[in-house]
Amino acid sequence: MFQLLSLRPYSNLFRFRSLLLMTGLFSCLFLSGCNYFILLGYLIGGPPSIAPDFDDQTGLSMTDKDVKVAVMISADKDIQYDMDRVDKELNKYFTGRLHEHQIVVISPDYVHDWMDKNPEWDRPTELGTYFKCTYVIYVDLYEFSLLEKHSHQLYRGRAEGMVKVYQMDDDFEDGENIYSKEITSVYPLMAARSTDEVSYQTFKAEYLSRLSDELGRLFYEYYNGDDIPHAM
Repeated sequence: MFQLLSLRPYSNLFRFRSLLLMTGLFSCLFLSGCNYFILLGYLIGGPPSIAPDFDDQTGLSMTDKDVKVAVMISADKDIQYDMDRVDKELNKYFTGRLHEHQIVVISPDYVHDWMDKNPEWDRPTELGTYFKCTYVIYVDLYEFSLLEKHSHQLYRGRAEGMVKVYQMDDDFEDGENIYSKEITSVYPLMAARSTDEVSYQTFKAEYLSRLSDELGRLFYEYYNGDDIPHAM
């Protein structure tokens, strides 16, 4: 009896891996151009990782020792008219993503407090000076919406904007823009969702979570296949 119980987890694991293999092989039958060697490597070693774009472009890393990051998000006035707190909400989601990936980041509550007390700020580096950060990630949102275009019965999150990173100098008195990236986001990827399926607040939280991960992938490693759960 003891031997039977001890082998059961291994039997379950074997069945799970067999099911995964069969699923992958059948998927290849319906996908044109499927590379069997890539599939085999995926099943044996897991999905290949993708390096952060920031690291590739600058040769730097947000996870380096003694690096401290502040995130500033600014939304267009038209966006704030419809959703006046979306910039602050996205900041919390995005900051949480960075923290999950071992990036030392200033609490968004402190950032929002500074921005509220300094509404006439001119450059994101002013935030870096105050918090003595290594980098300031500045996200400028041009567009943000939760409804499908020309529809009030379908949800589809959309966002467009620019991400910039400012590296502060040694005295934290100023900094320079060392990285820029335009972002275009759509969720779900394949088809919009009916407003009858999910509440507005639930879908909003889902999209903020998705968008924050898209932003985060510029600064932390991720894997091929991570987008599959977001397709529908």
